[in-house]
Amino acid sequence: MDRRTFLGTLAGCLLAAPLAAEAQETGKVVRIGVLGDRELLATPGVRLVSDAFTLGLQDHGWIENQNFVFLRRFSEGTEDGYARAAAELTALKPDVIVTGLGEPALLALKRATTTIPIVMQVAADPVGTGLAASLARPGGNITGLSLLAPEMGGKRLEALKEAVPRVRRVAVLWNAVYPGKRAEWLNTEAAASALKVRVYSVEIRSSNDLSRALSIISSTHPDAIIAFSDPLTISVVRELAAYSKQQRMPLISEVRIFAEAGALMTYGANLTDLFRRSAGYVDKILKGAKPADLPIEQPTTFELVINLKTAKALGLTIPPSLLARADQIVE
Repeated sequence: MDRRTFLGTLAGCLLAAPLAAEAQETGKVVRIGVLGDRELLATPGVRLVSDAFTLGLQDHGWIENQNFVFLRRFSEGTEDGYARAAAELTALKPDVIVTGLGEPALLALKRATTTIPIVMQVAADPVGTGLAASLARPGGNITGLSLLAPEMGGKRLEALKEAVPRVRRVAVLWNAVYPGKRAEWLNTEAAASALKVRVYSVEIRSSNDLSRALSIISSTHPDAIIAFSDPLTISVVRELAAYSKQQRMPLISEVRIFAEAGALMTYGANLTDLFRRSAGYVDKILKGAKPADLPIEQPTTFELVINLKTAKALGLTIPPSLLARADQIVE
């Protein structure tokens, strides 16, 4: 460890210590509930994003097994699974609950409790899906972070068109039972008209639908594929990336996990940043703030990730102007 890193680490510890000590003075070890998905956590890259939340808590002086403990419950990525996990978790009466599984998990938690504070680490459309009254004043017991997903649909299509100008037909693969994603589809569809691109919807509702969906895509011969990101599509990211390369169809999605798995590119909010920032909401709530009064924040950091290895395998040359804007290049 060099001198600068050592001093930075030391300063962080000194700043965190008083906060941790303050929490310890109450004599209470707080309980943070987490609604997660075991299968998703096994996906490469997801664990790193999840760990960012724990690191964020440390920034605020919350140290696991010292002044707080996690209470974890897991869904199976189905509506019944979300409902069961939400019921089990709320029955434990944690001080606050967090989830990074988006609207399906959040809606299950909302049905399970109206009193326990809930922090959303990501949500595609929290107002449109009824999780919050507004971004400025959420009301109720839910607050946290929004992905700005609907607005990003068109921007992602623009990035794809810039990377692969020949694109005329694009298959859009998405989870049709994920609340909030329909708005993203409509935004993508509107942008397609201006870009003179034809997009068509290929819907899935579970991982069992993937084979059928890929068969539909194969039979329609699109020039490229856009996959909307949600827990379901992330859980099959390796299969999607392998298929796109096998069929020589460029794949673009929202979160960097796709590009790291072999998709051509991703453009969207930085999930690691969102998860780390969500710890700030938990800290405020544990210190007495009410979720109803904490505005829902939108992304402040977006990232463009380009997989040059995949580009070469597909025989594509990425324009220098796009490469210059990339936050990460996978080679």
